Amino acid sequence: MHDMVFSPFIVPVAGCLMILGIVVAGIYSEIRNKELRSQERIAMLNRGVPLAEIERMMSVSTNDDKPMRDPLRSLANTRRSAMVLLSLGIGLGIFGLLLFAILQVRPVLIVAAAGVINLAIGAGFLIDYNMQMRELSRFGMEVDADLPR
Repeated sequence: MHDMVFSPFIVPVAGCLMILGIVVAGIYSEIRNKELRSQERIAMLNRGVPLAEIERMMSVSTNDDKPMRDPLRSLANTRRSAMVLLSLGIGLGIFGLLLFAILQVRPVLIVAAAGVINLAIGAGFLIDYNMQMRELSRFGMEVDADLPR
């Protein structure tokens, strides 16, 4: 029993259990909210409130419908994310190489390798940005001048 308390796996297992608990709690909360809304509708029907009025009241009280996304704002956010991730990848790579040059410790190159992950994600965002640009121009939207900065 004493060895189990100091097991190196206790932190990852506890972390996974915590994440699982949060997910289950979120799902339970959503189910409970739907149950309560349903019971509220039934109670209103029992009191004689017309169905159209109930639907109108429920649609006002819940924000289930999402507002329309502005494609130009999405395009600007994608471009911004790409630039931040590319810059972060380059910065981490340079930092890792400089740290290796100073310390001459080979495992420090892991820092430079971590920069490649950010570079790859940033490149993916840049590809997505270009695909969105082509798609918007195919629909006749002029995106160069109207892009939010």
